[in-house]
Amino acid sequence: MNEAQRMMFDALLEQVLASLPPRLNELLEEAPLVVEDRPSRHLLHEFGLDHDDRSLCGLYTGVPLTERSVTEGVEPPESIQIFREGVVMQAGGWERSEDEHGRPQGGADAVAGEIRITLLHEMGHHFGLEEDELAELGYE
Repeated sequence: MNEAQRMMFDALLEQVLASLPPRLNELLEEAPLVVEDRPSRHLLHEFGLDHDDRSLCGLYTGVPLTERSVTEGVEPPESIQIFREGVVMQAGGWERSEDEHGRPQGGADAVAGEIRITLLHEMGHHFGLEEDELAELGYE
């Protein structure tokens, strides 16, 4: 990803963040948002993915609210990671085109939409939602 694409992505991310309800933005004070081009090789290895896999869009790290306990010790810090390359790839790229079914894909609007889905998906994990529940909500 080049610097111009990185800046365009980050500007879209700021727009998406500004459009979220205030409570979700407050969550980012508890679970900071970390934006990277791609996951580390170590992280990909942890998930059993190839070292050059660029499909991962985001990751929530921490203990979901539904699993926290007052009897447990200090919880590890939580964070939400978003990976630019995975998001852009999932959106269909920076250029507008059509998929194999003739549906439009790609472009800045599609990237912004995928940023929003990825953020809400990872925030959903913070609130204890599982993958199937997030898929039912359209955040897969």
